[in-house]
This record gives sequence, structure tokens and C-alpha cells, in this order.
Amino acid sequence: MALNGILGCMAAVFFALSLAVGTTIFSLDQLSDALAGSDERLALIVYEIRLPRTVLAVLIGGSLGLAGAALQGLVRNPLASPSLFGAPSAAALGAVIMISSGLAGTLSFALPVAGMAGALLSVGVLMLLAGRDAPIIVLLLAGLVLSSFAAAGTSLALNLSPNPFAALEVAFWLLGSLEDRSFQHVWMAAPFILLGTVLMASQAGALRVMSLGEDTAASLGVDVLRLRFFIIFGVAFAVGAGVSVAGTIGFVGLVAPHLVRPLVGYDPARVLLPATLAGICLLLAADLLVRIVPTSGEPLKVGVVTALVGAPFFLGLVLRERRALAGRTTL
Repeated sequence: MALNGILGCMAAVFFALSLAVGTTIFSLDQLSDALAGSDERLALIVYEIRLPRTVLAVLIGGSLGLAGAALQGLVRNPLASPSLFGAPSAAALGAVIMISSGLAGTLSFALPVAGMAGALLSVGVLMLLAGRDAPIIVLLLAGLVLSSFAAAGTSLALNLSPNPFAALEVAFWLLGSLEDRSFQHVWMAAPFILLGTVLMASQAGALRVMSLGEDTAASLGVDVLRLRFFIIFGVAFAVGAGVSVAGTIGFVGLVAPHLVRPLVGYDPARVLLPATLAGICLLLAADLLVRIVPTSGEPLKVGVVTALVGAPFFLGLVLRERRALAGRTTL
């Protein structure tokens, strides 16, 4: 598909720019020397500082775009986002507890482990709350309860921080950032992100049938329970792993599917790959913007940039859906 090729080329360009742009901007020749290892100083900057950050942006951005498209197909609602079932909030809570209690620093393995444990625990509780054959609306309500509880727990952890420095560290981490990440974070998050990606992508055909409605999909042979299981656990693995190493990065999963859907049609299966590529481009672009915008103190956080772009976009979607609903009502 032409769109996938264009998005793939854009992602490759952003990937190269992400390796070249930073405190020191490399020329094409310098970047080539760094990648070839002929200049040890430049190679150290690229391989130890910029490459892990760029790889994480690809993994997290792609998983967020895919998760958003998969969830919107599952619940048949264009306003669905990866935070819908509470896994990102629970992952953030697990990591925040580790930071505020002093049990782990931001570069410790304990931080992503706690985040992933929170995400998986939230999914287990979600399944217990909703039950085996619960309708989608019950799953959504249970996810809302878990998200609210996790947000309250995060606020409590901030409130009970033993010192202001721990509270400040938690606050900065919650803003979402790819700064100072190493390949330790990549190796920790990548297996879970890839597992979640496989789980979600494997349900492309079932999502296509699901667009006809749950009852119709079941009558056509789709195992609806299996579909929910794969999508919800896929989101928990992929998004939970991303949150656990980079903090909260919102709106990418909401925006990416909407950018590509008018170009590929409204078949959920056809949206998955373009939304993944669009998510990669969005997060790489946001991270580049963070690096080049001058600030007097702390650098901008990538989660702040995605929220500044995504919140107005979300408002536009809500207004569009309201107009569409009003039009159907008058008819």
C-alpha cells in the first residue's frame, strides 16, 4: 500500500534525524562516521545516548498507535484510546510507588518491573470485575474504575512522598520522557511490547468482522471472548511496558488512527499497520521537538508535547461526533 510506504519512509527520516539532532547536531558525514565507528566520540554519543532513546520512541510510538487502532475497532468507537482499560494508569502507579518509596531510581530495573506488574495486575482485576462473558460496556466501566483508582493511588503516593525531591522526581517522571534512557530500558520493555504487538495484530481479521457488531461477529464464527482477551492483554503488555520505562505519554494512540483512517477506509484491519507507522512518526517528531525547543530550565517533556497537540485534536473529535449524532437525531 502506498500509504504504508510513505509512512515507512517518513519514519526512517525521523529515525535518522533523531540520531543526528541533540545538544550537538551532526551532519550527514558525521552521522555516517558515528554509525561506522570511525569516530569513537561521535559513536559513543549515537550508540549510548541517542540510539536507545530513538529505539524506545519507535517501540512505544508504534505500540500506542496500534493499541489505539485495535481498541477503537474492538469497542467500535473512534474516541477509544489505550488508557481505556486502566493498564497505563496502573503501570504508572506501580512505577510511582517505587520512585516515591526510594526503592528504585529512575534508571533502575525495578522501575519497569513494577510498572509492568501494575499493568498486568490491573488486567487481572479487570477480568475478575467484569466476568467472563461481560459486554463491552461493563469492561469499559470496570476499566474506568481501575483508572480512577490508579490515579488516586498515584496522587496518594505523591502526597505521602518522604521528601520534596522524591515528589518532584515523580512529577517529572509522570510527564513522560525518553531522556536519559539506556539499552537496559530497551531490553526490559521490548519483549513485552513485541508480545503485545503480536497479540493485537493477530486479531486483524476478527476486528474486521467485529465492526458488524458482537452478535453478528459471533454468528459468523468469531470467538468474541478470545478477541477481547488478545486485545486487552496486548494493550496491557505493550502500553504498560512503554509507560513503565518512559512515563505517561498520552494521545498518540488516539491521534494516530484518526490521521490514517480517512486515507485507508474504515476497515479496522486496514488501519492497524498505518496507525502503527503513524504512531512511530508522531512520537519521533515530538521527541525531536523536545530537543530543539530552547528552555531556560528543565527541557520539555515529550508527554507534555503530545498532550498539547492531542488535547485540541480530541476536542475536535468530540465536537465532530456531537454534530454527527445531532444530524442522525434530526433525521
